[in-house]
Amino acid sequence: MSLFRQLDKVRAAQARVAAHRAELATPAAALLARGQRHPALMLGAAGGAGFLLGSLDASPLRVPGLESLLRGGLAEAVAQGVRLFATLGADAADDASA
Repeated sequence: MSLFRQLDKVRAAQARVAAHRAELATPAAALLARGQRHPALMLGAAGGAGFLLGSLDASPLRVPGLESLLRGGLAEAVAQGVRLFATLGADAADDASA
């Protein structure tokens, strides 16, 4: 493989990373803002996730097959669930204060 082909691949990868970073900037900023408005909710979600992972009593990467699940989309599903939980909790808190 020539040096120019490798440089083209690197530039293409850098462009993809920049595009994905721009896509994630808005939701990440919104999640951080919710965390600042409702710190107890975020702390509770983080504590619950930590308790759940700690109750497994093993490092997640030492459990056979779990590393491939984490790479295969389970982490994204958990992140979506936490974001949904945070959104519903923030909406409920907003409704209660209104």
